[in-house]
Amino acid sequence: MKEFTYEPSPYVPYRDTKVIGRVRKIKREELEEHPNPGYRIKVVPDADMSVLLLFDIFHRIKTASDKNEPIVLIMPNPWPQFRMAAYMLNKARVDCSKLYTFNMDEYADQDGNIAPESWIYGFGHAFKKYFYYNLDKAIRPPEKQIYTFTNKNINDYGKMISDLGEADMVYSGPGWTGHLAFIEPDAPEFRAKSMEEWMQMDPRVVTLSPFTLAQNSLHGSFGMSGDLSMVPPKAATIGPAQVVRARNRMQTFGIGVHGTATSWQRLIARLVMHGEPTPLVPESVHQLLRTDAFVSETIAMNIKPDWEKGY
Repeated sequence: MKEFTYEPSPYVPYRDTKVIGRVRKIKREELEEHPNPGYRIKVVPDADMSVLLLFDIFHRIKTASDKNEPIVLIMPNPWPQFRMAAYMLNKARVDCSKLYTFNMDEYADQDGNIAPESWIYGFGHAFKKYFYYNLDKAIRPPEKQIYTFTNKNINDYGKMISDLGEADMVYSGPGWTGHLAFIEPDAPEFRAKSMEEWMQMDPRVVTLSPFTLAQNSLHGSFGMSGDLSMVPPKAATIGPAQVVRARNRMQTFGIGVHGTATSWQRLIARLVMHGEPTPLVPESVHQLLRTDAFVSETIAMNIKPDWEKGY
């Protein structure tokens, strides 16, 4: 049989086929092994994924409240289950007056204008809707402590976090490109001469990858329709520096296509956890840091053809 070989499309950001081939072969039982003992990978049941994140948010806020200490959290793309975090805080009557949150990203238009909180598809709007406004007024922090990206604060966003002593926790998980927040591997705004230089970069407005447009067009907010035109072309995002300087980091790998075993995250998760740390796979920076990574059983599944699903 004649061999057929080819290079990845030029649109693919990370193109080392030897590394990709190696991580593609990593089996479920091998996934938790890593040479950095501070990068701790744990495979968990699918049903546990959202619970782990929500409980960690609750636990950190309550622990800080019990100590009467401030806590700074860099928060991921908000989704409706953030209501449960608010519910737990309400139920336990946790004083959140010293809670400071920073959304890790927000959409922007073609000219770099950041979406206002009034835009119902935006992350700032969703975070306030699903988390902040579900907190009882008696335990809420002042709204000025709930930071979202704006045209006015984008240039100072990193400094605002540093002025509070850096983040106590950053929550993240990779997009289809391996992006961290909206730190895209192919965004010209994040070009750097070395990994070290890239790791020191601060928040900015970036150009979104076409793969991110495709991924996000499948989100419920955009109708799950593949409507590429509905996803804004740019976004504001934290930089790698905010992740590197945080005291704690938590990664989650658990995104499938609406409850099926199909997932674009299965390969990129392996590149993030076991490929080379590189700006071309932004979430891979966690391999160099102290991070807890949680992987769902669906994402941990071995990668192999399923011919019955067709071509």
